[in-house]
Amino acid sequence: MQLLAPNLAPKIELADTNGSLVHIGTGNRMLLSFFRDTHCPFCNFRIFQLTQHYKEFSEAGLDIVIFFYSSQEDVENFVRIRPRPFRVVADPDNIAYQAYGIHKSFTGKMTGVFTRLGMWIQGMIILGLGGTLRGLGGLNTNNIMPADFLIDERGFISEVYYGTDAGDHIPFEKIERFAGILPKK
Repeated sequence: MQLLAPNLAPKIELADTNGSLVHIGTGNRMLLSFFRDTHCPFCNFRIFQLTQHYKEFSEAGLDIVIFFYSSQEDVENFVRIRPRPFRVVADPDNIAYQAYGIHKSFTGKMTGVFTRLGMWIQGMIILGLGGTLRGLGGLNTNNIMPADFLIDERGFISEVYYGTDAGDHIPFEKIERFAGILPKK
């Protein structure tokens, strides 16, 4: 079941790659971003973009937590190869994905490949040959669709964004408005 704003965000008991539990509603605004797996070109491209924006988001008081539907070993390897300034969580048991109503769609995966070819290619470049071959360019990954949630300081969902294809994420303008970087409309 998909979530709606302004409901209370589901609490989760998962640890990031540093072993710290993810806590929601502890006084910080958060972006929770759900991805397919560590070998997904779309995911790697979006994570690259989040990394580029991290400093301004962090300075505005926005925490970023990303989730992968991948094994702990794959996620730890991903972080070792490509360290990220934000928290990264492995969720191979689908705990957070179920709690946040993340859906699957083979059609959505393929739609992303055909309609966002440039993004897919850029993601494969970021992955490099080894990562691209391991994930077969994103075609052999699961059918998880991306989703993003902006959560306020009290733990309430301010914005819900369920992607309609494999490369569809919340626009950066919405994140910037939520973080106070851009004025509210």
